[in-house]
Amino acid sequence: MDPNTGQLALLSQQLHQAHRNAVAAELAARGLSEVGHPMLLTILEAYEETPHRRPCLAQRDLAELLHISPAAVSSSLKSLERGGYIRREPGQTDARCSQALLTDKGRAAVEGCEAAIEAVTVKMLAGISDEERAMLIALRRRMLANLQKSPEKEVT
Repeated sequence: MDPNTGQLALLSQQLHQAHRNAVAAELAARGLSEVGHPMLLTILEAYEETPHRRPCLAQRDLAELLHISPAAVSSSLKSLERGGYIRREPGQTDARCSQALLTDKGRAAVEGCEAAIEAVTVKMLAGISDEERAMLIALRRRMLANLQKSPEKEVT
């Protein structure tokens, strides 16, 4: 095994955990510690109803967007509903699809979540040039694409 492979795997895990901890601390500082998955709220806001559109994102769609399991989405939605951040309604075109809609409390929390994530990102990228940031974005996109590729069928 390439010695850098193990180091990259460990750094990836450490960065992921440090980022989660920093976001949790920022959320707590903003009184939003009960928001377990801030990106879920921001996605719900992005897909929020408009006069011309009222989409119904299934839990599996949310799971795909967040790269987490549908069970984790379900748990997060239940927690957000208990906290008063969302309410659920049957879908307008498909009653089997329950819509998660932001409440006023949820909309207010989105601002705090976005601010927390931005504060952590600014801290994380301190001392990294714009050129390095662009390279980092390109590399991380390529890494994500590599992981999302469906396994090639083996020909025997």
